[in-house]
Amino acid sequence: MRKLLSLRHWKNTFAFIYKLLMSKEVAVRDKLLFLIPVIVYWVVPDVLPLIPIDDIAFTMIIAEWFAARMGRKYNIS
Repeated sequence: MRKLLSLRHWKNTFAFIYKLLMSKEVAVRDKLLFLIPVIVYWVVPDVLPLIPIDDIAFTMIIAEWFAARMGRKYNIS
């Protein structure tokens, strides 16, 4: 829990995601696996009223999952 409250952790996570999104090694399909859900949730949050998660919280949850999954899949750290 302490790690998730750390600003350094989130700075590193989002820097790593930027690195993954700009990498030519990562397939476009995998990049879209992160971008599409985040963009859709930011654009149409009122369409999903039954999901009471804030936009930034949703983005952070997806970011943590994406960074871990792509780091393992492509062996990038």
